[in-house]
Amino acid sequence: MDWTIERGSIWLIDLGLAAKPRPGLVMSVAFLDHERAVVTYVARSTQPRGTRFEVEHVAPQFVPGVFDAQNIGTVPSVKLVRPLCRLSASKFAEVESAVKHWLGFAPNAVDR
Repeated sequence: MDWTIERGSIWLIDLGLAAKPRPGLVMSVAFLDHERAVVTYVARSTQPRGTRFEVEHVAPQFVPGVFDAQNIGTVPSVKLVRPLCRLSASKFAEVESAVKHWLGFAPNAVDR
């Protein structure tokens, strides 16, 4: 399987010395040769808090968890350790909606 860094793929991401490597869902579009080689992701957590910005994710190769739209980051592409899987289009749309809501880009997104 050809694993390119693309929207909707889940990668194990090295978050540095203080943080452990963890799965992250790639949200950014592919970068071109002349652009910065960075990737924006939404982190996956196995410790949900029950917020309106979490999207449940259950898959055979994962402990049940959530994608947390309040935990967005950008890292150089070299920090992506290995691909884990691709998220379904419908689940990706849920995460995208949660991110838009968190950032105030969603229609009728209000600060509650």
